[in-house]
Amino acid sequence: MPLDVDTIRKSCRDAEITAGRQFCRAELDRFRALLPDSGDTIVACTQETPVFEEAAAEAGRDAPTFVNIRESAGWSRDAGQATPKIAALLAAAAEPLPSIPFVGLQSDGVVLIYGRDERAIEAAELLRDHLDVTVVLSRPEHLAPPRKTEFPVVKGTIRAAQGWLGAFELTVDDFAQPAPSSRDELKFAAARNGAVSKCDIVLDLSGGTPLFPAADLRDGYLRVDPGDAAAILRAVMKARDLTGTFDKPRYVTYDADICAHSRSRIVGCRRCLDLCPTGAITPAGDHVAISAEICAGCGQCAAACPTGAASYALPTADALMRKLRALLTTYREAGGRNAIMLLHDAEHGTDLIDALARHGNGLPANVIPFAVNETTQVGLEAIAAAFAYGATAVRFLLRARPRHDLTGLRNTIALAEPILAGLGYGEGRVATIETDDPDALDAALRAIEPSQMRSAHASFHPAGSKRDVQRLALRELHRVAPQPVDVIALPQGAPFGAVEVNAEGCTLCLACVSACPTGAMSADPDRPMLKFTEDACVQCGLCAATCPEKVITLRPQLDFRAATASARVMKQEDPFECIRCGKPFGVKSTIERVTAKLEGKHWMFKGQADRLNVLKMCEDCRVIAVTEQAFDPYGAGIPERPRPRTTDDYLRETDEKHQS
Repeated sequence: MPLDVDTIRKSCRDAEITAGRQFCRAELDRFRALLPDSGDTIVACTQETPVFEEAAAEAGRDAPTFVNIRESAGWSRDAGQATPKIAALLAAAAEPLPSIPFVGLQSDGVVLIYGRDERAIEAAELLRDHLDVTVVLSRPEHLAPPRKTEFPVVKGTIRAAQGWLGAFELTVDDFAQPAPSSRDELKFAAARNGAVSKCDIVLDLSGGTPLFPAADLRDGYLRVDPGDAAAILRAVMKARDLTGTFDKPRYVTYDADICAHSRSRIVGCRRCLDLCPTGAITPAGDHVAISAEICAGCGQCAAACPTGAASYALPTADALMRKLRALLTTYREAGGRNAIMLLHDAEHGTDLIDALARHGNGLPANVIPFAVNETTQVGLEAIAAAFAYGATAVRFLLRARPRHDLTGLRNTIALAEPILAGLGYGEGRVATIETDDPDALDAALRAIEPSQMRSAHASFHPAGSKRDVQRLALRELHRVAPQPVDVIALPQGAPFGAVEVNAEGCTLCLACVSACPTGAMSADPDRPMLKFTEDACVQCGLCAATCPEKVITLRPQLDFRAATASARVMKQEDPFECIRCGKPFGVKSTIERVTAKLEGKHWMFKGQADRLNVLKMCEDCRVIAVTEQAFDPYGAGIPERPRPRTTDDYLRETDEKHQS
């Protein structure tokens, strides 16, 4: 493949670029000599990773970082124009990534095989020398009893299942032990419901409904078609390896303090609960709980979380944006134009790109592949940053048949589209390519129409929490936009917007202020007043759900002036002054309305001026007045209650009627 080393050197100014023809073979000694005593080494080859890692280890050096510039850029019919992309890929590889947190899973090799017939027993025979095996058969028929009991075989139907690798708990109905006197076929004792079984691994050969949502994403749960012998063998081999301690990435970090799920048992935001495909997220009081052991890392919760309480860690949002910055800034400085970002996962996307490079036209020179752990982890902040840094289009490369629901990603795209269109970037700049065919991928990429080039590009350095970098990216996107506008209407469910308050119906009870998790709704300490700060609002809906008068409505929008705007007064009134000391307290209209309703109409206050005056006093004077006047607020003015009717009353009235 052609290499313009001089252009790459000029574009990667902070790196020392050394070119060669065959570092992995003929020039391996040269590679060893080039390894620095300290610092990072980037090798532009992924095929020979083991060779370079071994050479670095023999030399006592740190393992290099690897980046693919061949299938991603050099092997293409546009290879002659791919130098800016090669420089961009090298620059992005030099961007450091934060360390990944892990959670430990411990499996002692206890496996439960769930099936219906001999195939489950045959799988158990293959595993009994390696794992602690138990077979549970659902409604078995005509099974020959074993000559020797090598492992337990019981009857039962799994009603409920929970847990993960190393910690499964199954509830089994119709559970029964086999009768040891079984002769021609396996007989079972009396069955019972609600039996509980604990195990480390579940091998499901039942062919029925999966025991877990998104079953193929649950660690330790292996479910295969019982009619596919090859699949059963692969599952058996995989189960054999699931013994020991495993480090699983903690894909999502969670800060319960800023979660907007609920307050006082009133539910507001439930975006993550609705999107999680595995059931790893559950309500937990005012917040949610995220099980790192169950989480499969799709990242939809983090992409949708409006406050940043859930944030992705593989990598973090700001680290992902710094890689985008390195890619697009270097691409532009190397002479690249009309950059299209192709976001893909490593498992599906990389294979498809490799196939296109080896057997087709390769990627177009202006299409920059960007591998992420899961395409669904990408949030609005990354899309906004990509366009701010100079991308003209973003495409997500997805499977033709996704492994899990993609609602979260589609919501993110639906949120980004009106923002980009409103700022003049054009329609359809963000979309998905859902295919397993490299030729279809090639056609889709080459069909993207070039966007109008812009002279302005952002260069901001993202750092901080997800919500912070999201707002920063949107501000920078607005600053360099072709047609900047102040306000853009957004679809329902957007994490930005305003609230509208019907001032006539609002009583200034300030329940919304107490419920607001971000401080967007606030009060004034000196007078009855309700204020709203749009930049802090995440449209969780807790204010509207909490309002007893139901006078609050949400209006999703993106107002670029909100970051510098002052809090807006939604309603204010004069306070009521204490009739004893003159101290302002409460809302004047509310106190007057309450006293007017009670005066002369309620037994407790009818003809009781002193009692009514107590309501017009502040909390301090109210205590003093009650103490000085020594009256029981419940003791006077209580009307005489009628005596309950008895059987004697009924009999007496009946006799009187008969006598008359």
